[in-house]
Amino acid sequence: MIDKWFKKDLDKIFDKHNIVVIMDESKKSKFLLDTLTNFTIYEAHNEIDELKVKYEIEKTKTEDSKYIIYTQTPKDKLKYIREYCETNGSVSIKLLQNYIKEKLFENLKLNLTLSEDKLISAAKVSIGKDEIYWRGLESGTSEIFDLEKELLPFLHRPDSFINKYDTHTKEQFFKTINKYLKQDNINKPAKTIANEVVFRIFDSLATNNTDKLGLIIYKNWLDSLEYKKSFDKYLKNYKLMENYDIWNIHPSHPFKQIDLAWLKQIGENISNKEKLINFKAKINQRVQNKEAKSLEIIFWKDVKVLLDFDLNDMNKLSSMDECIDFYTKHLYKVDQSIRAFYTEFLDKNDLLEPFQEYYKNILSIFLEKWFKYFDQYKQNQIGILKSIIESNDCKTAIIVGDGVTYETSQNIADLVSPEYNYEDNIILADTPSITENNMSQIYVSSGKVFEQLANREKFLKDEMSDKDIGFVHLDKINENTSYQYLISQYGDIDTLGDKMNNAALKYFPESEKTFASKIEFLLNNGYKKVYLITDHGFVLTGQLNEYDKIDVDFNGKIKKNERYIRTQDQQTISNQLIEKEQKHNEYNYVYFAKSMNPFKTVGAYGFSHGGLSPQELITPYLCWSNDSIDSNSLKAIIKNKKDLENVTGELFQIRLEINSATNDLFSNERQIYIVLFSNGTQISKSEIIYVSNNDKINKEYSFDGHAKIDIKVLDAITKEQLDYTTAKQNKDRDMGGLF
Repeated sequence: MIDKWFKKDLDKIFDKHNIVVIMDESKKSKFLLDTLTNFTIYEAHNEIDELKVKYEIEKTKTEDSKYIIYTQTPKDKLKYIREYCETNGSVSIKLLQNYIKEKLFENLKLNLTLSEDKLISAAKVSIGKDEIYWRGLESGTSEIFDLEKELLPFLHRPDSFINKYDTHTKEQFFKTINKYLKQDNINKPAKTIANEVVFRIFDSLATNNTDKLGLIIYKNWLDSLEYKKSFDKYLKNYKLMENYDIWNIHPSHPFKQIDLAWLKQIGENISNKEKLINFKAKINQRVQNKEAKSLEIIFWKDVKVLLDFDLNDMNKLSSMDECIDFYTKHLYKVDQSIRAFYTEFLDKNDLLEPFQEYYKNILSIFLEKWFKYFDQYKQNQIGILKSIIESNDCKTAIIVGDGVTYETSQNIADLVSPEYNYEDNIILADTPSITENNMSQIYVSSGKVFEQLANREKFLKDEMSDKDIGFVHLDKINENTSYQYLISQYGDIDTLGDKMNNAALKYFPESEKTFASKIEFLLNNGYKKVYLITDHGFVLTGQLNEYDKIDVDFNGKIKKNERYIRTQDQQTISNQLIEKEQKHNEYNYVYFAKSMNPFKTVGAYGFSHGGLSPQELITPYLCWSNDSIDSNSLKAIIKNKKDLENVTGELFQIRLEINSATNDLFSNERQIYIVLFSNGTQISKSEIIYVSNNDKINKEYSFDGHAKIDIKVLDAITKEQLDYTTAKQNKDRDMGGLF
């Protein structure tokens, strides 16, 4: 605040005069000049300076000019500029501490009993602050330097921060820090002192002996986007003390090696229920800890899900429906957690193994029930695309994923904005759970299996030829994608898994984000409903031992896959296998294992599908809807659809009639445009057409080498499809163009 009071003294003089002489006999007040703007400032410390200053002022002086002359010479020893003190005005600062005291009493009625050094430092620090700063010093509730605010920027860039202070203020600042550190005030570089502060904070966290200031600085540091990078550098250079108690540490600590040490001990005692009780208290603290989340130490929530899962609930399952319901309400969360755990620790087998075994034990109990009632399992995947299209009149998009497990779909759902209505259902996949079979079930209502996607799409298009169906890969959709029924395939998860096995896991979160962003994009670009379905899920086998792999002794011609085996002849099998009679090329039977373990095959293990586990067969059937009501009832109808079915000549005309069933204010006008497509590719887009009720619009186009052109009329704002037809050119007769 000293800057405001100093400026106030100057303004009193400038109200009547153009020149102020500041006489700083203390030689400590020059910092006040740095707080001034919009003034011409001269310095005069001897007779020659005075003469030059007087010459410059007299030469340039105008009515509106304001000049400040700063000198450290007493008034009675001034020569050429003394008259300015008499004819204009002056501010005399003989002792800076006295000037500060005068201003404090004059403005705040305060009498501070601080030493000269502290008072001057306080004045310098007060620049830009308000009276709360001074009153805090008076009451003892604050210090000259507010370390809660100033320590963090100092730690971030020690040298550049401290250089803003003059030598005197630097000394006082370092004294304050050394007092906090409880050490002698020895002259050290700023970076050295900063390191001492940070290591004190880290030491206090490691020993669970924190102080209030250190904890505040630490938490603010992790919250700051501006300062976070410097924190990471300090943490990298810090070495934990030896022989510390890993369990006697602050719950907000930043040391991931401590978390890994905890994890190792928990893994070693994962079957000891009594010890787990004590461990869980620490786990719960860490799960909820804001600082751990800031440091991206987030795997504890997955450990918690695994350890908190109640095995007894599975004993009550008594039917396939109950098993399916249990998986989609409870067990899928365990799958989410183990996948995240694999992603984090796949290269740390010593940490992963006990938790993997714990997970497999949970799953084996469930699979015992699952396969006990598996004869009740009925797939309902066949013809699902046809069913969705037939049940929706609105503009609808269906995203067909490849290898999207139910648990993955729940992550996707969490990423989609809650502003849309959302339904969560399931589809039970056919077996074997492989792309060729399951994709065919989705696209082909007859149940016929097509190896190629193009053949599946052709079947659906031919079967529903009266519908405006388009096939666009999810990566290719944009604001011009406007099919009434959009089918969009996306196979990143399955492709990555097949190529990279477990190594693909780290890329799955990006795929989940892609799904979510495209779902929102479609809902915001005219699609009233967006579905997410998939062909099959997958299982993760994690780290495998040789004895985990299932070896069978089958006769005749066989084809082995990780999760199923096809044979030409029927085999004699144990009760650990399931047989299905199914014709596929030269094979007549397919066999599955009643477990998550793979058959022994050539090649890498980790990510696989084709089997009968719930992870492979229970697939998502999710639907988001944008139910915002379109208040505009103004319709744009193509009136000459029949004529467009058989056009003779090169040119064709689109005749639009605009009408509304109501007379409300919102239905008087609309913005529309016309888009033309050939073989699914946009070939033309009109300008925006402003239409009103009862308008008649005619637009003329050329076939330009296309025998058939799809015509769509869209709302320019909502992208809603208002009407649709197809123009077909008849080249048998040419009657000269227009019909």
